[in-house]
Amino acid sequence: MTSNEFRIGGERLVGRLGFGAMHLPTEPAADREAALAVARRAVELGVTLIDTAHLYGGGANEELLAEALYPYPAELLITTKVGVARTGPGGDWRLDGRPAVLRDQVDQALGRLRVDRLELLQLHRIDPQTPLADQLGTLRGLQTEGKVGRIGLSEVTVAELDEARAMVDVVSVQNRYSLLDREHEPVLEACTAAGIAFLPWRPVAHGASGARAEIAAVAHELDATPTQVALAWLLARSPVILPIPGTARIDHLEENLAASRLRLTPAHLSRLDGLAEQT
Repeated sequence: MTSNEFRIGGERLVGRLGFGAMHLPTEPAADREAALAVARRAVELGVTLIDTAHLYGGGANEELLAEALYPYPAELLITTKVGVARTGPGGDWRLDGRPAVLRDQVDQALGRLRVDRLELLQLHRIDPQTPLADQLGTLRGLQTEGKVGRIGLSEVTVAELDEARAMVDVVSVQNRYSLLDREHEPVLEACTAAGIAFLPWRPVAHGASGARAEIAAVAHELDATPTQVALAWLLARSPVILPIPGTARIDHLEENLAASRLRLTPAHLSRLDGLAEQT
């Protein structure tokens, strides 16, 4: 295992720089064809971790990935999320962690992704209206049945993570985090200490102009782009960080993935670390 790899749950080896499929359009036809090409190019370039969710088009994103990539390479891990449901046809999306809903969404994901088991399933959000024990107990039951391999969480606090870990083996956490958005630093620290994969969503966030100027300066010195610097910083921040930048364009995809080859010096890291005090 190299510094650019990570074993989720201590077992499943993936490259640390993944791909978030949320932005891939599923219609109209021309946009869909372009989206299929992006997903395929990601795998061609060595991506082994792709993130999707039931929320992304009500499963349409999962179907798109299956159309693009099935049968899947043995090393590819597609992780999906459940726990957000629509109130009805054309209705609003809301948190819904009721056991029946979670089970139904898992069954739908299995069918759409054309697999017998979801190797990593993440609870999209904790539903405050449903006891956490019921939500995680359902996922643990699905794990026992062989429909789910590993369980992760998304947008949780340290206290929620601790509570969840008392019930199930949590192997991943997906929280918002970036060079310019470190609200969930305590969660990252907890994941680092426990060896839990931390998948930052929105890993390349825009910030204040002064902060962006510092990033641009580092990028210029390294003959890189600010986006690449932001991703390289994440990879250097903690060995458990697995960024999942998303895009619907192949050129942006290639730019993002090239960040894995960028090496920031201690001086660069010190300058970038200091941006947290300015945002």
